[in-house]
Amino acid sequence: MLSATELLGLYRRREVSPAEVTRAVLARIDARDATTNAYCLVGGEEAMAAARASERRWLTGEPGGRLDGVPVSVKDLLLTSGWPTRRGSRTIEAAGPWAADAPAVARLREHGAVLLGKTTTPEFGWKGVTDSPLTGVTRNPWDPARTAGGSSGGSAAAVASGLGPLSVGTDGGGSIRIPASFCGIVGLKPTHGRVPVYPPSTFGTLSHVGPMARTVADAALLLDVLSAPDHRDSLALGRQTPVTLDGARVSGLRVAYSPALGYAKVDPEVTAAVRRAVTALESAGARITHADPGFADPIAAFSVLWYAGAAQIVSGIPPGRRALIDPGLAEIAAEGRRYSALDYLEALRQRSELGIAMGAFHQAYDLLVTPAEPIVAFAAGAEVPAGAAGPRWMSWTPFTYPFNMTHQPAATVPCGFSAAGLPIGVQVVGPRHADALVLDACAAIEAALPWRDRWPESPD
Repeated sequence: MLSATELLGLYRRREVSPAEVTRAVLARIDARDATTNAYCLVGGEEAMAAARASERRWLTGEPGGRLDGVPVSVKDLLLTSGWPTRRGSRTIEAAGPWAADAPAVARLREHGAVLLGKTTTPEFGWKGVTDSPLTGVTRNPWDPARTAGGSSGGSAAAVASGLGPLSVGTDGGGSIRIPASFCGIVGLKPTHGRVPVYPPSTFGTLSHVGPMARTVADAALLLDVLSAPDHRDSLALGRQTPVTLDGARVSGLRVAYSPALGYAKVDPEVTAAVRRAVTALESAGARITHADPGFADPIAAFSVLWYAGAAQIVSGIPPGRRALIDPGLAEIAAEGRRYSALDYLEALRQRSELGIAMGAFHQAYDLLVTPAEPIVAFAAGAEVPAGAAGPRWMSWTPFTYPFNMTHQPAATVPCGFSAAGLPIGVQVVGPRHADALVLDACAAIEAALPWRDRWPESPD
């Protein structure tokens, strides 16, 4: 499977056509997705029609956008005109009308992308693994007995398996970065507001939309496409400067390396792999300092915000259909209903304090580097691994959700494999609006620790 940037070069030189590529990807999905269960909907006819239209544009030398003819999948939390968006829930009927595109999907169409279909999600994206009453369990392409992570696990499994080079995910507490780490791909949670969101997430401004890809260059390309303003998001940023990757910018950067944020327990294999990524940045000229940001684990405040959002989701489901929802979602919604307005406001106050602390931290450091996850992928179908510190998914992903609370850009990039052959990711966090700098650092790690030619199985 070629990258999106490689495909665009081939289209430009007329060495391959969008129709040929799309046909091959659809055939690969048909042959292999039964193993991972990455897709909940494949729109083969629509994809081929879009690919043939793209082919005609390339033949006239007038491509319709920056992704013209590139196959892309979309997480099934994002509205997609003509296709149902069931959000992993049996409470949502497939019957339409489905007339609107989310901003990210609208931008894909404007740039000529070939939409392949919708990828799986836990119900309403509520947890850090991907299984739901509607679509079952999504599995890790490196070991189908393991989870792909979540909640954008379908997107990560699709990209890692070569079932399309790009996907659009969402991230409310790590939902892009968790599966990117477990499946061995690149995932970016952008600065909040850089990618517009509509309709607003019930989880509020914890939720972000961002790119998932096999290469940093592809992630940067997709970010640029998704970043255009949309009037339906009142919190969206204005038009952003396109990302131009520049490895020279890494030289001289002040990089804080925090192996555990001061409170996490990390598997030694993960620690060793992340150290190699830090060494790669140092070799590229970054000035590395061992430093923790200095905040305590904000899991309690995050849980209040997350569970209250779950309660709001469930309150919108007709009482007669609530028995259909994931029992875990029902449990956290019940807890969320017990919180008072004062509890919620206190969680927001703590969130603001965390943002202020990280703003001060980035006065001294340009970037923060941590493990993406303290563990490798665990058994599929479980919310938490054996021996987890708590019963809920946040208990095993301490490095991700703090930076949803602060609105900072944070990316996961592969940095190695465990002895069992499972991917390990490193997380790069930047101050708000420093998305390009985060991707520059990821590109330096990618160059020093190449993985893109290593696949779960050899691609066709």
